Amino acid sequence: MNLRWLISKKTRDAGTVHKHYRRLLAAQRDVLPTQAITPVQAALDKLADAIKQGGKDEDLIARCNELQAAADKWLKPYPNASWRENVEVLLVALAVAMGIRTFFLQPFKIPTGSMQPTLFGVTQENLINRPDATIPTGWQRVREWFAGYTYLHITAPVDGELQAISQPFKLLIFNIYQDITVGGQTQRIWFPPDYGEASLEQRAGLMPGAGQMFRQGQDVVKLVMKAGDHLFVDRITYNFRRPQRGEIAVFATAGTAIAQQDEFYIKRLTVLPNERVSIGDDRHLVINGVRLDASTPHFEKVYGFDPKTPPRESHFSGHLNGTVAAEYNVPPVAPLFPDQDTIFTNGPDSYMMMGDNTCNSSDSRTWGTVPTRNVIGKSFFVYWPLTDRFGF
Repeated sequence: MNLRWLISKKTRDAGTVHKHYRRLLAAQRDVLPTQAITPVQAALDKLADAIKQGGKDEDLIARCNELQAAADKWLKPYPNASWRENVEVLLVALAVAMGIRTFFLQPFKIPTGSMQPTLFGVTQENLINRPDATIPTGWQRVREWFAGYTYLHITAPVDGELQAISQPFKLLIFNIYQDITVGGQTQRIWFPPDYGEASLEQRAGLMPGAGQMFRQGQDVVKLVMKAGDHLFVDRITYNFRRPQRGEIAVFATAGTAIAQQDEFYIKRLTVLPNERVSIGDDRHLVINGVRLDASTPHFEKVYGFDPKTPPRESHFSGHLNGTVAAEYNVPPVAPLFPDQDTIFTNGPDSYMMMGDNTCNSSDSRTWGTVPTRNVIGKSFFVYWPLTDRFGF
């Protein structure tokens, strides 16, 4: 029997048919009358005997047809069978997707510019300030879309005041539409771009209800939005080893000193448990008395800056303490490290995370440590947009 099952496709198919109808009968046995159960069970037994005795292919086909005929006659059909099957396939696909997201690879969107120039958040340019700027069309527009650029151009339909801008209507994670009202007339923006942590008003410099007036045909919004990097987070690796210094890690803010307690942040892991750290005036971290530099793994670009060049936003400039920030007129970004003599001692079960955009990053220089349990994974693969940062 086992050998025939291995070499005969008809035998395997007959076994599959038998198993299918046996399960259907078992599921309906308590609601079927005896006169319905008996013929179906008899047909099942005949097919089972034919399989066990190694019957010819013609016999197996005949027994399968008899079983199907008995089942069609006596078993109760499932209502809306095609819908049930499609829903079942969809639920299985969702379960698999959720399993992959929870335990293997989780999609993540860079929320801010704190990791620039390593990873970019949402940025924009207000083209109203550039009267000569034109919005591309055709294939140029398509190419720029793949590079993450989205253009938004709205003109005033009538003379009047900017009265209201609604929040984008979302479906799951997608923006479906957004309304903007000028002079009593509402225009709908279909599929508005992702504005990141800001809003359309902030990105475009608009003030609804504040008496901002426009003439008919005048530009109200003329923006080019650059999508933030979208990446997959590796949630497997840290189940088998501890995070390593310099890795770009995603962590939950709950239980930290960060004001937003229901968010996920991404930063570069800099200080391990039980380590003592200071930030020198040369913009380098000193950990347990050892100065990190461009030869430290994962810090090649972070400390690859010219020490004669002042720190700049969205450029690799090392790490700033309070003294250096004040010297270069940078907003205070390091209250826990006011000078190079201040030493911070990390706890036994926590990490310190710092952004690569040292001039504009709220990180462990500001709010301290992140509990080990909050770290969920490390950056793995940038899948959107298709820029030079695409890939591992």
